[in-house]
Amino acid sequence: MQTAEPIVQTRAISKSFGGAQALVDVDVAIAPGTVHALVGENGAGKSTLGKLIAGVLRPDDGELLVSGESVSYASPHHALLDGITALQQEIALVPKRTVIENVFLGRETRRLGVVDRGDLRRRFEALREQFDLGVDPDAIVESLRLADQQKVEVLRAIVRDARVIVLDEPTAMLTADETATLLATVARLREQGKTIVYVSHFLEEVLEIADAVTVLRNGRVVKTMPTAETTVEALVEAMLGRALAQTYPSRSAVSGDAPLALRVAGLGRAGELDDIDLEVRAGEIVGLAGLVGSGRSEVLRAIFGADPHDSGRIEIAGEQVRIRSPRDAIDAGLALVPESRKDEGLHMRLSIADNVTLARIADLCNGGVVRRGREAGEVDDVLERLDVRPRAPKLTVDGLSGGNQQKVLFGKWLFRTPRVLLVDEPTRGVDVGAKFAIYELIADLARSGVGVLMVSSELEEVLGLAHRIAVMRDGRIATVLDAATAGEDDVMHAAFGTGHDPADLSGVSLNGNQKETP
Repeated sequence: MQTAEPIVQTRAISKSFGGAQALVDVDVAIAPGTVHALVGENGAGKSTLGKLIAGVLRPDDGELLVSGESVSYASPHHALLDGITALQQEIALVPKRTVIENVFLGRETRRLGVVDRGDLRRRFEALREQFDLGVDPDAIVESLRLADQQKVEVLRAIVRDARVIVLDEPTAMLTADETATLLATVARLREQGKTIVYVSHFLEEVLEIADAVTVLRNGRVVKTMPTAETTVEALVEAMLGRALAQTYPSRSAVSGDAPLALRVAGLGRAGELDDIDLEVRAGEIVGLAGLVGSGRSEVLRAIFGADPHDSGRIEIAGEQVRIRSPRDAIDAGLALVPESRKDEGLHMRLSIADNVTLARIADLCNGGVVRRGREAGEVDDVLERLDVRPRAPKLTVDGLSGGNQQKVLFGKWLFRTPRVLLVDEPTRGVDVGAKFAIYELIADLARSGVGVLMVSSELEEVLGLAHRIAVMRDGRIATVLDAATAGEDDVMHAAFGTGHDPADLSGVSLNGNQKETP
């Protein structure tokens, strides 16, 4: 591996977006038949580099070499002709067609101009057996889980004779079991001689699956090394340029007689929520824990008016409010950071500035006209506070990395500080550096007197940030725990509602999947 000519090599590659440098003089050499990981903070340039290799983007300067030959791809199609393809974070399949039709799209076997479906099925079964990817060839793609759609994309890449496959954050939305299956597939592809460029912020996965890792920071290569010679701690330090001294910020004390920021009494919706009672005091962070399907997200959505509720009373700062829509909630001083920033939180094709001001645009208007000068100044203050990279208000949100998109989503609600912040999975799909920045932001908001109600499937996150933890089970709050004294076993015991020894639950996570016990 050390002496083989690189199958992919970049020389002084640079790329900018709207004047902001995403990559600067990047030199990377990727050996054939290996898994080469690209890691870095969100905005470090790792996804941009993967897209340049796969022809999704073109560099501004520098040279891309494939098997020693200089290339210039005008599109992903041209890269595919060279045996290079990418599986992006957003699935790119034909949703209304079957699995087998998607896998062999453009590669069908024909006889006398007619697709030979029998041969396609034989080829499909051989592929599925070879790579142990159990997926129904006749299933309609849009009906599949995300993990199975990824399997379809992998099979399609194999059928297209891809020799280099770029995987961009492939496990960001997968469960523990699904992640294990994907990593096994990656290992099998390497055994078959494929080269994998693995873009990820999950450092444990990188060390498990990759042969080499390149660390990027602020668009520049910090170092490339064999994964056998590094650790998670060393990677974090290289990514951030400093050691990560602690994971969670210190919790500020909240008095038992602090004023109530939010009170919910008897909140219910048939079939989903049953008699929800909870309180969040000013300056307090309350975590909502429980298994997937226990009703955690449904509570936030009902409080915010995103979903209707059949019964119950909601009070903000001691006054009852009637919330029938998100607009009512916003007017009452509520804000919601939803679970899916792309589906429910941000307008991906609008600019950063438009997203930040959208919920409070009336505050910037004079006679129905937006005061652009004032908007620019206030937006810039928000972006500076959140350290959004690049700080380019006119850039569309879909041009940002996942972590910076998440920061913009928070910025949408920090444009006018709310009384109560509802947060659903605050750090899903972001790297370790962005995670800590978001933790600090949530803690700072609490210190300023904002009440925070937070849902997270990361049990350590709930225990590390919250003052109290309300554990849900079957649409009800089973118990409320003091986070300062509760442990993971206490939360899991309440989530499952069992009388078993808590040690029996040590291998189970809040998303309901088995996980490897440390």
